[in-house]
Amino acid sequence: MKILFIFSVESGLSTEKPLGSPSFIQFGISYLSSFLKQLGHNTKLLILSRSFGNKNYNIIRKKVENFKPEIIGFYSVATQYKFISDISKFIKTNYPEIFLIIGGPHATLNPEEVAKDNFDAICIGEGERPMLELAYMLKKNEFPSHIKNLWIKKDNIIEKNTIAPFYEELDLLPFPDRAIWEEYINYTQNFFEGNISVLLGRGCPYSCTYCCNHAFRKITNGNYVRFRSPQNIIEEIKLIHEKYPLENNIYLEVESFNVNNEWAIDVCNEIEKYNESLDIPLSFRLNIRITPNANFDILFEACKRANILNLNIGIESGSERVRKNVLKRDYSNNNIIETVNLAKKYELNCNFFIMIGIPGETIEDFKETIKICRICQPKEVMVEIFNPYPGTDLYEVCKKMNLLQEKVNIKMERRQAILSLPGFNKKQIQRSYIWFNYNVYNGYKPRLKLMLQVIIKILRSNFFIDSMLSRFFHSHLIIQLKKFMK
Repeated sequence: MKILFIFSVESGLSTEKPLGSPSFIQFGISYLSSFLKQLGHNTKLLILSRSFGNKNYNIIRKKVENFKPEIIGFYSVATQYKFISDISKFIKTNYPEIFLIIGGPHATLNPEEVAKDNFDAICIGEGERPMLELAYMLKKNEFPSHIKNLWIKKDNIIEKNTIAPFYEELDLLPFPDRAIWEEYINYTQNFFEGNISVLLGRGCPYSCTYCCNHAFRKITNGNYVRFRSPQNIIEEIKLIHEKYPLENNIYLEVESFNVNNEWAIDVCNEIEKYNESLDIPLSFRLNIRITPNANFDILFEACKRANILNLNIGIESGSERVRKNVLKRDYSNNNIIETVNLAKKYELNCNFFIMIGIPGETIEDFKETIKICRICQPKEVMVEIFNPYPGTDLYEVCKKMNLLQEKVNIKMERRQAILSLPGFNKKQIQRSYIWFNYNVYNGYKPRLKLMLQVIIKILRSNFFIDSMLSRFFHSHLIIQLKKFMK
């Protein structure tokens, strides 16, 4: 069958080439596409953006009338759902014969809401096997029914099927289909600066309140946390290196690399062997999770041998109270400092993820965040403003605290303050976001570079200016600025 996937981005660079790098490739769609292609189906991708306005409808008409899909699959997160819903209404009105199905985090966590819209089916959880069964039944001209993971609508009645256990044989899945994304990537925007990712596994064992993993884990039975074998991972890395020989840095994507230390060390050992066969070894970056009393010595030594140069660490807040009582991340600031110092011993760079404006956070808590970052001096800090996502524990906390009285501005997701907290008001949050890097690195990095970062954050916190920068000035100017500020 002909299956079209629709993916949306907040601000596309252009209607023809909306993506600035391969880092935008979404794994869920990519795995679905490769899985369906392997079994004889024809898949294509369409990328839309709210920033394209009414041009989206002409783009859809052209794609649908040329490709003539029998199924259209949508992917959506919470902040993109209203836009995706409007697109589905347009397609259902103009092409009622096409079967519309939606999946992704928002559909999985909010199926009752999604069921009110124009989709013929909702996929809850993993989609490879449900999509295959759906295509099989439609190909036989049978109305789909009794397909696990799917809610299926017929005559205003919803058939709510059971959810299959989490799929554990990840090595049996084909590698993600990167080819369907190629036509949408403007490779002149970013010259392979570590933008290609390899997904090492699925699921997370932790219950951070701002994340949806704790909710996903409850939708069905089986092992939610699963990893690919080191050998399977290396095979994909080899293929990537053959296809993109200029790419010398790969992101090893998994929620937390050190969930299973034995497996993680095996992965490092396999990478080390592969690098020994290359004239110029590949370098890598990945995520780790700090835990109390963790012993990272053996793992960090293995990382160094594997040429893993960068470790991303989700600190989120420098306040131990906020981490433990609000975020459910129970480790001390001493644990953070010890981990960073050990990483430096093995010449590993640490990058921090930070959130500002967390429910319950005060200005004093925020000062603790600045303090721990100044002590550790990570290579980079990726700082974002907290955004409450439906389906997460912190979203419910925001409702109980009456913090969601105003309509959430999704246009500037994570870059504009949307909550005004009792001890940390909206203006303070926005100012803290804009001046964060300056306050962390002042005295350690050139002040001119830090002031440029402040100016860019001010500009990018304005929707209209940010849209102009993204669409017209993003290319050479922004790349040069980024290089200058490193």
